[in-house]
Amino acid sequence: MATKHVQYQTQGTCSQLIDVTCDENDVIKQVFFLGGCNGNLQGISQLVRGQKIDDVIKRLDGIRCGVKRTSCPDQLCRALEQLKQAPLENA
Repeated sequence: MATKHVQYQTQGTCSQLIDVTCDENDVIKQVFFLGGCNGNLQGISQLVRGQKIDDVIKRLDGIRCGVKRTSCPDQLCRALEQLKQAPLENA
């Protein structure tokens, strides 16, 4: 099965990096956050696994963390937008 993979450096959040993989149908296979609120980010990772990229972006895009202009879920959307454009890799 072919996959796509990106490591996205976050901006404006406590997490520093999002590592995300999807299959050739743009279904999310795994998400890892480096840094940030560990329990919450593990929960988000589990909730989005098996979901289509576009569905996750529709739900999480624009979420803010307090007074910040972004959040970890919003940054995940930026990572997923990059992932959609990534080349397929043979697994």
